[in-house]
Amino acid sequence: MNYRIVNWILLFSIITGSNLSAQEVNITGELKTWHPITLTFTGPETSETALPNPFLNYRLDVVFMKDSKQYSVPGYFAADGRAGESSADAGNQWRVHFTPDEAGVWQYKAFFVSGLDIAIHPDNEGIPTSFDGVSGSFRIEPSDKSGRDFRGKGMLRYVGKRYLQFAGTGEYFIKGGADSPENFLAYADFDQTLYGGASPTKTSAGEADPHLKLHRYEPHAQDWKPGDPTWKNGKGKTIIGALNYLAGKGMNSVYFLTMNVIGDGKDVWPWTAYDERYRFDCSKLDQWEIVFSHMDNVGLMLHVITQETENDQLLDEGELGRQRKLYYRELIARFAHHPALVWNLGEENTNTDEQRKAFARYIHDLDPYDHPVVIHTYPGHYDQVYEPLLGYKYLQGPSLQMGNMSKTHAETLKWVRRSADAGHPWVVCLDEIGPADVGVKPDADDFWHDQVRKEALWGNLMAGGAGCEWYFGYKFAHNDLNCEDWRSRDHMWDLTRHALDFFRQIPFAEMKPDDELTSAENDYCLAKVGEVYAIYLPNGGGTNLNLASGEFSVKWYNPRTGGEWVEGSIKTIVGPGDQSIGNPPADADSDWAVLVTKINK
Repeated sequence: MNYRIVNWILLFSIITGSNLSAQEVNITGELKTWHPITLTFTGPETSETALPNPFLNYRLDVVFMKDSKQYSVPGYFAADGRAGESSADAGNQWRVHFTPDEAGVWQYKAFFVSGLDIAIHPDNEGIPTSFDGVSGSFRIEPSDKSGRDFRGKGMLRYVGKRYLQFAGTGEYFIKGGADSPENFLAYADFDQTLYGGASPTKTSAGEADPHLKLHRYEPHAQDWKPGDPTWKNGKGKTIIGALNYLAGKGMNSVYFLTMNVIGDGKDVWPWTAYDERYRFDCSKLDQWEIVFSHMDNVGLMLHVITQETENDQLLDEGELGRQRKLYYRELIARFAHHPALVWNLGEENTNTDEQRKAFARYIHDLDPYDHPVVIHTYPGHYDQVYEPLLGYKYLQGPSLQMGNMSKTHAETLKWVRRSADAGHPWVVCLDEIGPADVGVKPDADDFWHDQVRKEALWGNLMAGGAGCEWYFGYKFAHNDLNCEDWRSRDHMWDLTRHALDFFRQIPFAEMKPDDELTSAENDYCLAKVGEVYAIYLPNGGGTNLNLASGEFSVKWYNPRTGGEWVEGSIKTIVGPGDQSIGNPPADADSDWAVLVTKINK
């Protein structure tokens, strides 16, 4: 993160010494904390196809300052400034997004330079050009947002713990959401979005069929609401409706690829063409931004998957070179201002340890907000990929793929503990479950999702994991590449929400996984010893709990239906020592969660 203590007197003299007028800048957006604002400058007239290349041979950075803070934020070529509506590929507008974290007066200064490959050489001063040196100020008021809206919560940050935390409210974050469709952005209403692969005659074993029409999400047309965003005379209603539906089910995260060239889908890329690597599609990316901004408003985190196993050697043959640096810079410049965002270095990643470290470090150095960076790998490759990254300060966690979901609890617990022992606790999420052809079945095929609920969802959370996203396989309807209707897993979202609701009612960030405190086999326990204990019993029944001294209340929670806490056969227990928590109030053979809380007299 380019955030550092600075000598304000020196900076102020630099700013006020400029003879360029802030009137050359158009500032838009709500001038409130945690609300992205946009500064648009008028600069050189150019185009997506022009020489010199506007993406590679110009560099815009704007420095924002308040008191002792400084953020250096990369910018980008924005065509005519309204490309999402006009589909323009040419213009003279240059843009930067900034998300202020404090109310008050902020100063800014633009640094706009040209030179060969200057965009990917941050240490090269370049040739000052056009509006270089333009400066000014603006006043930020406190946020007025509440509820799910991330603009009322603040930037979601890694804070050295196993959960991410919102900087504004201090709330810790556990995610629940969609891993499918991974090609979420292969949407028919986005400009220049089409199937771009080589049209193989058959599908490879273990892959979903990529020869499918683009997403239209027509079942979610009913979920769009008046006042929601669209573009180009009403386009985009169905993808916005889909996000409304998912948020309405209480989910808070969506996993998606920003590039699947030569991958499974072959229908998502940010460039002007399938085989282009240095020129970016201004109108398509503006339309992505409309969707991402709506995700902020309805409380859905952006889980940005930057590549997949089939293409992780595509850019610079796997190295951190010209293509990859430019790709990362454009993603960061255009999208890093979103409050809740996680960068994923790749799905089923096959880069080397040193390459992974270089990617993470580069993103860290360029991203002004230092969003978390994670990495996904194959089942069975955990030690090979994750072990060398333990303690590496620029990576914040694994993105687990479990081929056998029954091992979720143990694998989550392993990396929670190993990362803590390495002095850099990881945020350990479950982002894909097997078998690969199945994942989470549609409700029509598995309404209660017993194995997913017990072994994957509660298995991750009760091990100190930070949440789950659900993958849909390729064998059933609405699968990983062709899902059109998130209602196909309507009940799975309910079951996930019930788990999230349970955790929101306990001090989970202060608790540690300690399954040895209970006597039952295969149950899970999280505890703040002596204060509060959470127990999950996947097979129902009861258990003994090794208590500290004191009197404790016993409340039961139904993970299948959610709802209120209820009493079981025993209302209170007294420690120290092993004490029976009694039996659940009903359905004794079904799974239950239990909260044991000290009674302070």
